Amino acid sequence: MNDTPEKTKLSWWRRLSSGLKRTSSSLGTAVADLVTKRKLDRAMLEDIEDVLLRADLGTEVAARISAAVGHGRYDKAISADDVKSVVATEVETVLAPVAKPLEIDGAQKPFVILVVGVNGSGKTTTIGKLAAKFSGEGRKVMLAAGDTFRAAAIEQLKIWGERTKSPVIAGAQGSDSASLAFNAITAAREQKLDVLLIDTAGRLQNKAELMNELEKVVRVIKKVDASAPHAVLLVLDATVGQNALSQVEAFHRTAGVTGLVMTKLDGTARGGILVALAEKHKLPVHFIGVGEGIDDLAPFTALDFAKAIAGIE
Repeated sequence: MNDTPEKTKLSWWRRLSSGLKRTSSSLGTAVADLVTKRKLDRAMLEDIEDVLLRADLGTEVAARISAAVGHGRYDKAISADDVKSVVATEVETVLAPVAKPLEIDGAQKPFVILVVGVNGSGKTTTIGKLAAKFSGEGRKVMLAAGDTFRAAAIEQLKIWGERTKSPVIAGAQGSDSASLAFNAITAAREQKLDVLLIDTAGRLQNKAELMNELEKVVRVIKKVDASAPHAVLLVLDATVGQNALSQVEAFHRTAGVTGLVMTKLDGTARGGILVALAEKHKLPVHFIGVGEGIDDLAPFTALDFAKAIAGIE
């Protein structure tokens, strides 16, 4: 018997809470230590701000939360739960405007999604999980193994193709990724497929030659379809912390990023980086991942994330 939507949501909430436990626990423990046996004063607010900065929430958000905690509470006892409640409220305020689903325009066939990011961010796995999601919705999907540098990435994408019953366009290792993208769009058009997911090689944001190659991929895609790529997803590894901010800037400038996917939130105590990204760049956050399983990538919701990061059950 299939799970009800309520059971599915509860299951995801548990995974999200568990995945963000390292962030919420470190934040919660530090806050609890601060508020025990003390009345709220300027020094405590500065200490709370430092705790929030260590969770990578960013300077502006940390200062705003600290100010909100202090509002009307000076020289009064304050509990850790009081602080957590303020954190959750302020984080949700920042995240709500960017929590947007990835919408597939059925008028575009294929709807071309270019997936970019640095080495090890989880691009290929994310593509596989998205392929499973779209296939499960009844869409016809094609995968393009545009990471031609790594034989392992090509093989990994082929495995995802078999799992999701999606055709895979791949070339030899070292072949031209722009040409492969061209061939993939042409094939997807001919086969009247709904979605084309194009993988790209992982590249550091400060390597000009590799970023120029990504620009070429985008240019070639536009030669086939001037409106494509219809979505450019930047996959970010939460464990890199503040470095994610410069990644967004570089990839947005090079490839015109339209939305973010944050992975590996279960592997870091700095999950607040997503809040800092939302505050600074205002880009839509479509999905977050808290594990390797096929169901561990889910649409991003601001309220659930805010409660989980604050450690509120």
